[in-house]
Amino acid sequence: MFASRPAVHPVEAPPPADPAEQPRGVLMKDLPGMPGTPGGLGLRLVQFVFAAVALAVMASTNDFPSVTSFCFLVAAAILQCLWSFSLAIVDIYALLVKRCLRNRRAVCLFAIGDGITAALTFSAACASSGITVLIDNDLDLCSENHCASFESATAMAFLSWFALSPSFLLNFWSMASG
Repeated sequence: MFASRPAVHPVEAPPPADPAEQPRGVLMKDLPGMPGTPGGLGLRLVQFVFAAVALAVMASTNDFPSVTSFCFLVAAAILQCLWSFSLAIVDIYALLVKRCLRNRRAVCLFAIGDGITAALTFSAACASSGITVLIDNDLDLCSENHCASFESATAMAFLSWFALSPSFLLNFWSMASG
């Protein structure tokens, strides 16, 4: 027979008044700076802007391809721009549809991507700063090169890394605690 079954509608229990009575395993609210929050979107946009400025300044010089570390900085800045811009779009979508991005797989992907781009951006900025110091202080060839542009691009890469670090740490912490 095709008899219908009664539907069960769960009733949501009110939260306990005492915070000590909270059940174990309950996730904390999203911290500012985590994916899907306005702070996270702000961090992604700052990362993108600094990486884009580093890329634009370095690409505006005509002699950056002659130095490998400057080419590495350009490649790292391109990757950082793509990563930060794509995650900014994800954050905008999450904010518009009021979605939480605390999915375990998504947080793991964000943490791994942030870790890779942070390592690349930091190492490229360090390599470029070493070459810039060599050109400026040791060889005294700034009159023949674009030292100011190289220093500006390197500083922007470091600032992009400083903006990326909180995103990586929050995602990594969320992945480890979840």
